[in-house]
Amino acid sequence: MTTGNGPDDGDETPAPGTPGGPGQFSEEEIAAVTGPGPDDAELDGVEPAAIEEDSDDNVPDLQSSFEKLVSKSRNLSADRIRTVLESVLFVAERPLSVDELYQATGIHREAITQALDQLSGIHREGISGIVLYEVAGGWQFRTDPHSAEYVRRYLRVKPQRLTRAAVETLAIIAYRQPVTRPELEDIRGVDCGAVLKALMDRKLVKILGKREEVGRPILYGTTREFLEFFALKDLSALPTLREFHELTQEHRDIVEKEVAPPVPVALGTVQALSDPGFTKRMEKNEAASEAALEELEEAMAAAERTQKVSSSALESPPSPLKGDSEGPKPE
Repeated sequence: MTTGNGPDDGDETPAPGTPGGPGQFSEEEIAAVTGPGPDDAELDGVEPAAIEEDSDDNVPDLQSSFEKLVSKSRNLSADRIRTVLESVLFVAERPLSVDELYQATGIHREAITQALDQLSGIHREGISGIVLYEVAGGWQFRTDPHSAEYVRRYLRVKPQRLTRAAVETLAIIAYRQPVTRPELEDIRGVDCGAVLKALMDRKLVKILGKREEVGRPILYGTTREFLEFFALKDLSALPTLREFHELTQEHRDIVEKEVAPPVPVALGTVQALSDPGFTKRMEKNEAASEAALEELEEAMAAAERTQKVSSSALESPPSPLKGDSEGPKPE
């Protein structure tokens, strides 16, 4: 390598990171490796060979393979059972019940239930980024709700929110199902056709059948997706109307006793002065105070008179005894 700096130093080695430098490839070489490459005309009429081994003849039937899986699962430790269930639940696209997990793994149902309880304790909100929920009659891994903002930003999706009309219609269907459209409109007082169709498009509501009456109106009910959307185990997880009213009253009491800020003194004074009965109460209290003051003054005057009488009685000389006026008796 030459050390000259002139323009004629054509033998100088290019610097690293520049085209033609050490370890660099030209665009043509990169395209030749990564690109589709030119077509080989000689292979146009050749049938492609099977490169995946066909092992159907060597695979036993499903029943015998499941029996072997059950036999193998008996020797699994508790930790290994948890890892197996984690793997299956991770790749599942929907919640899996205990029976479905048994059919997939061959692990005894009691062992699956115990492992799921342990996993729900490990993967819980605020502790793990992946939370295990029991929804729609099965178990499913979901992201931690506290990380929802970051997950939505990565996936570039907006949070799913329902309008007030959709929530009202869905609540009526959930609590009154099976229910007909006229019953929905009678409760809400407005037409529910458009909202009902939107809920069916979202697969939150489905047709259950037709009622056996005149006109045979269609019956509507909630779906499995409804349970997944609201993270409910089943319909029994919905709060009863009595519980709803109790919770509402409890919430109102909490707001009034603990959450409500104290009323400022000036604001309380203004509110008191604006009360129509405030003046009457003040006049009544003032009259009572004057009467009590007069009674007090009379009591003080009576006490003063009593004190004067007592003082005069103590200051006057004692009266002479009878017989003292005759003088001393002679000896």
